[in-house]
Amino acid sequence: MRVFLDTNVLVAAFATRGLCADVTRVVLAEHVLITGEVVLTELREVLSRRIKLPVATIGDILALLRDQEVVPKPRKPSDVPVRDPDDRWILASATTGRADVLVTGDRDLLDVADKAPLPILDPRGFWDLLSKR
Repeated sequence: MRVFLDTNVLVAAFATRGLCADVTRVVLAEHVLITGEVVLTELREVLSRRIKLPVATIGDILALLRDQEVVPKPRKPSDVPVRDPDDRWILASATTGRADVLVTGDRDLLDVADKAPLPILDPRGFWDLLSKR
């Protein structure tokens, strides 16, 4: 399965232990992890300014993610109306990357799941989906 992980899932995966870390490990081991330049830019900022990880650690995380599939910034944002306009770029990246699912904890994206061109699940919903396979 081609799985696009949003910034908030990746931040939680690399900053804490728990469900997002487990989801990320399973995706890396058993699926195709997709992310986008838009996500990597935001991830670098959050890990540096909010989480205050060392520069070398951030570099290692970004290198790991760049070894996976990275979608260039799309030419235009998604047409799906999302409350946060920045999230339209995330949705466009997941669509451009032909993801089978977008995994996010972002309420703005989860609220438009019924209008999106691909399934949008929170980490628990994705974990439950994997458990049923």
